[in-house]
Amino acid sequence: MQQNHLQDIATWSQRSGSKGIPSICSAHPVVIKASMLHALNRNEYLLVEATCNQVNQDGGYTGMTPADFRGFVEKIAAETGFPLEKLVLGGDHLGPNPWKSLSAEEAMAKAKIMIKAFAEAGFTKLHLDTSMGCAGEPVALPDTLTAERAAALAAVAEATLEGSAGIKPVYIIGTEVPIPGGAMEELEVLDVTKPDAARETIAVHRKAFEKAGVLAAFPRVIGAVVQPGVEFGNGNIIAYEPDKARALSASLSHMPGMVFEAHSTDYQTQDALRQLVLDGFAILKVGPGLTFTLREAYYGLDQIAEFLFAGRRREMLVTTVERVLIQDPKNWEKYYHGSVEQQHLQRHFSYSDRIRYYWNHPEIAAAVLELFATLEGVDIPETLISQYLQGIYPAVRDGRVKPEANALAIAAVDRVLDDYFTACRA
Repeated sequence: MQQNHLQDIATWSQRSGSKGIPSICSAHPVVIKASMLHALNRNEYLLVEATCNQVNQDGGYTGMTPADFRGFVEKIAAETGFPLEKLVLGGDHLGPNPWKSLSAEEAMAKAKIMIKAFAEAGFTKLHLDTSMGCAGEPVALPDTLTAERAAALAAVAEATLEGSAGIKPVYIIGTEVPIPGGAMEELEVLDVTKPDAARETIAVHRKAFEKAGVLAAFPRVIGAVVQPGVEFGNGNIIAYEPDKARALSASLSHMPGMVFEAHSTDYQTQDALRQLVLDGFAILKVGPGLTFTLREAYYGLDQIAEFLFAGRRREMLVTTVERVLIQDPKNWEKYYHGSVEQQHLQRHFSYSDRIRYYWNHPEIAAAVLELFATLEGVDIPETLISQYLQGIYPAVRDGRVKPEANALAIAAVDRVLDDYFTACRA
């Protein structure tokens, strides 16, 4: 049986090559295409993850089931020439979160159906997140209850794959888990997970796996989600401070076979990402940071198209986006606060990047297609790229990126990806 690529990730720091791996948490086709091209160029494995809100048995906000998502990603792999044997699919925040308004019994029943679907679809990295309370429960649950529910989900996955010749999944656990989608308010400071809490998390999950009859799967629990002190709000970023996480990092010496998984690493510098990897946070989750930079490229191209071909389109992309978000506020109104002017700013330029939930909206998708059709076959003047896409300008000027709309969009995402893949080489 082929071993899971991530099974021995705790040993990567002791050998040449990658010391960690970026986790691409996005369902945007341009982000996934750029990630595949980047990994292909570096001859690296690629980890792509779908969250429980994006993808589940009910379709999630993308409208895709786990099997649909696998087909979607494999289609892009075929187009880019990315080898499927180097593709790792993960399920993120798998638990009752999409149905937490229901009773715990109902929500967990839904979560079990979901993880079964992820396992059947061949996802080989499963993040068990049962940390949130359901109807009538406190927001945060005791570690023992969280572990009990996580083990129940692992038992479903193991039963689903019993007798299968496929790659066995690895599991990520943890009780100090950021909510899916990012912080809901501005943040000033964060409490780093205490080493004792991390060790206790491992211990209670081991007991819960044993009680659930899946202790044999526990060696495939390769990581725990902890808080190393990184996060972003709507308008600010909390940067990694290694000194504050030194004790937490050192605690890994008491957890053989384990690494830490860091969520919300978006917008950290390459040096900070590299230090995270060196400190044992070997799985770096990134999502909004990738679609944020893609939105920057789209908006820059929007301005360029309007300057070159004024009035050719019915309306600019930014105008379409604003109209749709006002008409359909469900994916941003709980996150963006303040005056009318402040909410307008956040809708378009928040680090939380709630626009990412809208790119597949029919009107916005049509506006993006119209934008690229308007610029099709156009060699965009370098001076306009300097004005509106300054971050990509040096690569265009040096001949490394073509001055074409599609190439510029890919290059925008590639700049962020380069920070992550380079950092993971440490």
